[in-house]
Amino acid sequence: MGSGQVTDWQGKNVTVAGLGVSGIPAAKVLHARGAHVTVVNDGDDARARAQAAELEALGITVRLGDGATLPEGTELIVTAPGWKPDKPLFTAAREAGVPVWGDVELAWRLRGPDAAPWLAVTGTNGKTTTVQMLASILKAAGLRTAAVGNIGVSLLDAVLGEEQYDVLAVELSSYQLHWAPSLRAHSAAVLNLAPDHLDWHGSMEAYAADKGRIYEGNRVACVYNVADKATEDLVRAADVEEGCRAVGFTLGTPGPSQLGVVEGILVDRAFVENRQKNAQELAEVADVNPPAPHNVANALAAAALARAYGVPAKAVRDGLRAFTPDAHRIAHVADLDGVAYVDDSKATNTHAAEASLAAYESIVWIAGGLAKGAVFEELVAKSAERLRAVVLIGADRGLIREALARHAPEVPVVDLDRTDTGAMLAAVQEARRLAQPGDTVLLAPACASMDMFVNYNQRGDVFAEAVRELGAGA
Repeated sequence: MGSGQVTDWQGKNVTVAGLGVSGIPAAKVLHARGAHVTVVNDGDDARARAQAAELEALGITVRLGDGATLPEGTELIVTAPGWKPDKPLFTAAREAGVPVWGDVELAWRLRGPDAAPWLAVTGTNGKTTTVQMLASILKAAGLRTAAVGNIGVSLLDAVLGEEQYDVLAVELSSYQLHWAPSLRAHSAAVLNLAPDHLDWHGSMEAYAADKGRIYEGNRVACVYNVADKATEDLVRAADVEEGCRAVGFTLGTPGPSQLGVVEGILVDRAFVENRQKNAQELAEVADVNPPAPHNVANALAAAALARAYGVPAKAVRDGLRAFTPDAHRIAHVADLDGVAYVDDSKATNTHAAEASLAAYESIVWIAGGLAKGAVFEELVAKSAERLRAVVLIGADRGLIREALARHAPEVPVVDLDRTDTGAMLAAVQEARRLAQPGDTVLLAPACASMDMFVNYNQRGDVFAEAVRELGAGA
């Protein structure tokens, strides 16, 4: 099974690894094309048995509780993106010379001959927002598009569905890129790189290399972050098509072949005639919602990809104005007694929290949760001068407390020794007591939420409820 599109699946023996959100559609799609499909799954619980029964009714073989053994005769494995590369199943596949694809690779191979090109985005943080901004800009240009991939519409649905698209805005995780060897985007962006998912990839180098796969074979533009040299290094290492350009984005004044900011205006010096001298105004910083620095960077990356596709400047402005961010991403909840309360529960790692903290001048920071192996020294050192006070919650709050003691010893810290959901109301009450007019009470936990909450959405909802409760009692 080479690198091109596969047209004849009849009689192919395909093993699908995992009964997840990508595994079930993949199994159905391949079965419908005549492949002999066997699904293997580690778990054997009631949910898995119900999913298995649905597939078996179609004539698909399912092996529950046995995700380690390579079924005899397997010619291809299609895996859920989260399955780690060191699993015994993949070791057996390598030894047998069996290729392994992810759901993204499968979607790429199943595209029709006139398929919509992909504008692809990856990075440690900001992927979803950037892809949604990009889709909004493309729609403002009158193009038929959708935000797909690790977000919204599944890639298989987008590629195989009845709806016809001109171009797709595609979010890709490092897991998905690892299992997508033949993906070739029209243009792609790596927004930033910070340590994340290292338990899965094995090292920072392997994580970066998987992110860098997004640039392979790009046709028009490889978009990188001028402030994050590692992203530019990935562009330099990529094997791209003749004529593909490196295009940087920066929060400063852009040089030639860059997009940047000049006196509150988003400016393009990449996709203009005579870029040594000329620049094109795209939008105002005030058109970006919210206009926090890292979100302006997201907007510039989205604009670069849209401009690489040939979108006019007016569509960039109109698309950014029409864009509304998802919940729990620097969402302004309320103002109480001259203090702003902001929910950035989506800041589940230190890199995201650092960007969030950089958006405000004087902060009462609510932080803590599950650290996932993170260290907080650099985050605290960079943010210390902005901190009025800190309120800590969650299982690993002690790690943040120790970093604060070393790098911000003058900052008052309230350590709430509790992990029940009621701790959030107490945290908001403490933050209100510590805040002064002009401050921002910022929930940017720098940690995962599962020690106390179902997910970051619930954590943000509980924070917003606590703020509204305070306001009602004001």
